[in-house]
Amino acid sequence: MGERFRTRARLGEHREHPIRILLAHNLLLGDTLMLTPLLAKLRERHPAAELTLLASPATAPLYERRPYGVRALPFRPAEAATTRALLREPAPDLAFVLGDNRYSWLAAAMGARRIVAHAGDPRASSNWLVDEAHEYGAKPGAWGDLAAELVAGPAPRPFARGDWEAPTARAFDMPREPYAVLHVGGSTPLKHWLPDRWAALAQALVERGLAIAWSAGPGEEALVKAADPGQRHASYAGRLDLSQMWRLVAGARVLVSPDTGVAHLGRISWTPTVTLFGPGSVQLAGTGEFWRDTPWRGVGRDPFPCRDQQFLFRRRVEWVRRCGRTVEECPEPRCMHAIGIDEVVAAAAEVQSRL
Repeated sequence: MGERFRTRARLGEHREHPIRILLAHNLLLGDTLMLTPLLAKLRERHPAAELTLLASPATAPLYERRPYGVRALPFRPAEAATTRALLREPAPDLAFVLGDNRYSWLAAAMGARRIVAHAGDPRASSNWLVDEAHEYGAKPGAWGDLAAELVAGPAPRPFARGDWEAPTARAFDMPREPYAVLHVGGSTPLKHWLPDRWAALAQALVERGLAIAWSAGPGEEALVKAADPGQRHASYAGRLDLSQMWRLVAGARVLVSPDTGVAHLGRISWTPTVTLFGPGSVQLAGTGEFWRDTPWRGVGRDPFPCRDQQFLFRRRVEWVRRCGRTVEECPEPRCMHAIGIDEVVAAAAEVQSRL
């Protein structure tokens, strides 16, 4: 590794037409999938380059068919074997660091000739190895579009149906068709909708001729039980890996989910999707320009009084309005409770009509 740092110091120049490009980060599922506009733009600008994306071991299989020609490598900081494997990779000519600039150190250890990232990470040491820093734009935008702006040139062609081929998934019992997927889990309890509203939504969709497939992540099975105590509908909570989850979502007539990673699976599989926004920002996680043609609708109260924090990956951005509070700081997600059943039912009907 030391030799790679020394090599990088000697090769301070960068190639106009890079042969190998790395995207280094440690983002959650949804934020990783939202990097797709950057992949698309890099492929258009550098059609012959080898694109490599770091992803969590659970997320990496989604890239099996190499959308935009990208190769996904599993990386989890807590698993030293994944880091050792990265250090055996050929040195990239160009690296983009997304979110946390500390991963510029990993890019440098891999021998990256030039490292590009967003400016403003408040930890000085995180920025020491960044060669080219870009401020977040003054104009509001979606996170994926902001990431793509790290590359000079026009925006990439918007995402179209079929641009991302489904990964291989192990067989499992699919729901009776036609069906809706209701994903009740979230990265924080502050993204949970009330159980009685999930139950009412399920009933409304049943009355429209859809079977219900409940979904939640490992350890979130109780959320499904609270919404469907009589176990009237099939539950896949905690049972599926992400490739299987893709298959479940892709076969649905509609997906309803809080603002979490599964909602973005609906977007890339072109499934009509309704995303419930509580603490998150519909501006940052919405369609933006790249995803504008997808059958998607965000539902939530905007503005909401306490969705008032102006930070994005630790940087202060004036136009950002989101909430990253913990359950200790906010014991009740009033922003989620403010979402009514009628507006969600209407949004589900609207997105289905777009296909």
